[in-house]
Amino acid sequence: MPDSAVTTSEAPDAIHDALVEEFLRHLAHERGASIYTQRNYRQALVEFHRWRSAAHHQPPHWEALQSDDFRAFLRHLGREDFSRAAVQLRFSALRTFYRYLIRKGLVEISPIRKLAMPKPVKRLPQFISVQQMGDLLDAPLKDLAQLQTHAEAKPEAAPFLRDVAILETIYSCGLRISELCGLRVADLDAREQVVRVRGKGKKERLLPIGEPALKAIEHYWRALTRRPDGPDPVFYANPIKGRPLYPRLVQLRLKRYLEIAGLDPNLTPHKLRHSYATHLLNAGADLRSVQELLGHAHLVTTQVYTHVSTERLKQAYDAAHPRA
Repeated sequence: MPDSAVTTSEAPDAIHDALVEEFLRHLAHERGASIYTQRNYRQALVEFHRWRSAAHHQPPHWEALQSDDFRAFLRHLGREDFSRAAVQLRFSALRTFYRYLIRKGLVEISPIRKLAMPKPVKRLPQFISVQQMGDLLDAPLKDLAQLQTHAEAKPEAAPFLRDVAILETIYSCGLRISELCGLRVADLDAREQVVRVRGKGKKERLLPIGEPALKAIEHYWRALTRRPDGPDPVFYANPIKGRPLYPRLVQLRLKRYLEIAGLDPNLTPHKLRHSYATHLLNAGADLRSVQELLGHAHLVTTQVYTHVSTERLKQAYDAAHPRA
């Protein structure tokens, strides 16, 4: 089944559509959309453009398209056996594009506004326990010690100290991977134990950061040949070349440490964010506070974590109550 991210064998920018390109520039520069949103929206619009061009032997005239045109596209996706999430992603891009066209005065009403979409399957967010998180946080130094004992060429400590600091920071602050990679030294205030984070849509929020995370960052910086400062990235992929941390490296390193900790290696960095939220709620944090910490625009996005906490309460009840 196709993945929720749009895939195509052709280059994602292989069409020539002035409105699409203008919209994508708007996403990047005015709305501050993440690189992932920009990529997925571009690919979704390109995919629709190619489908429409193939079916009607001419590119889409966006201002003239009707609801039936998009119903036909929806049927096409169904025949191709796309998942519900994949369909939702494509139409999310199309809806946002039409809202942009309406604001520009090119379209009066979106042709997608009343289109019935397949309902997404509700899944509880995955998370790991506090004990499992502790095992994961210990994994980089365990890996380093193992390599120093058995490897012929002794590894440098800095990358492993960096990875400890990365895991501690994600868990301490509940960061998205893009927020983590975008951190600069000037964003950290060790004395006040806060960090400034740039989230979706260029929205900034000030988050508390725990002492273990700050100490881990300090240990990592001391292992570098030059201590980063001011606008420098907090985490480097390659400190010699000045290359900042990037998402794929975090994903690969996390996979290794999950295996060392005896956890599912397919868990993503975002699952650590889920764990952060779940552990806060289980410890008594209120939902509004967790919403602000996570940088969610709407409370309903945060409410999914209450279901996780409720499920754990049900399990405890079923296990302990004599008349459960």
